Amino acid sequence: MTDIPFAAPRLPVERGLPVALLACPDYAAPRLRQAVFQALESAGPRVGVGLRVLVKPNLLTARPLACAAPEVTAAACAWLLERGARVEVADSPGFGRADAVARKIGLEAALRPLKLKVRGLDRPVPVRLPLPGAPEGRGARFMVARRALECDLILSVPRVKAHSQMLLTLAVKNCFGCVSGLRKALVHTCEGRDPDYFADCLAALWAALPPVAALADGVRAMHVTGPSRGRPFALGLIGASPSAVALDEALCAVLGLEPGRTPLGAALERRKAEGCATAGWRAEYPLLRPGDFDARGFELPRELAHTSFHPARFVKSCIRRLWAACKP
Repeated sequence: MTDIPFAAPRLPVERGLPVALLACPDYAAPRLRQAVFQALESAGPRVGVGLRVLVKPNLLTARPLACAAPEVTAAACAWLLERGARVEVADSPGFGRADAVARKIGLEAALRPLKLKVRGLDRPVPVRLPLPGAPEGRGARFMVARRALECDLILSVPRVKAHSQMLLTLAVKNCFGCVSGLRKALVHTCEGRDPDYFADCLAALWAALPPVAALADGVRAMHVTGPSRGRPFALGLIGASPSAVALDEALCAVLGLEPGRTPLGAALERRKAEGCATAGWRAEYPLLRPGDFDARGFELPRELAHTSFHPARFVKSCIRRLWAACKP
């Protein structure tokens, strides 16, 4: 199989990007749905009849706080369906099968009234990712799910979480789930030795995908550490933007953090990604602004835990993942 060079369609050439931020204190059904609809109507992607949208929730593992809340993902799908989009919901969890994780955290039940099921991001295609400073034709190569490459739009639905390796994991980092299956473990183990290189790979993956819009679940965030074993933090926020990068930068502002202080934010700035303030893009806030939220007490990891390549550790991790994937 040969590598496929992939050029993603870009956002319209305009410097202002809407970012909707709303206060939402809990996941109570009427209020949560209204918040999601208002966010997407104020700053969501342009959606027309027949548009193929991949809704990509954060389904890391079968721990509710490690995943985007089912109510948020279901509300996003309802909004898209009402506008005539052709919706698929899919992910490639770090542990277990997507459908099994969805069932255990309640996403399967939340999507049932919409007649949607959670699919796996499988059928990988090799995609070569050009990296800053790499010779032409050289760079990283990721095995990316065909379903992610063939849609018209990706709606990334992350939970706002601290991350022991990337400091924060938000909408752009959530796109790493488009890399199929156990290949993510290998990438984390090999490329994770150098956080800046890994971040450049993640930024290049985002650029190789179809346009990525975002809806962030910040109602109950995860802090101190992450992405799976952190502590809950009541941030009380729903955020949306047609640009995953712009929403990530707004969420950093909510947390009082310069985007370039995170490895991935710095990598996006290095490639002058669309949505980065340092590349001339301006966030426009039709609703609340980052300063309207109180994130005092939100703790980031004190130091980054960089992954080293230890063959025995990697094999053990793969065995655990295969065992989890085979469980009903």
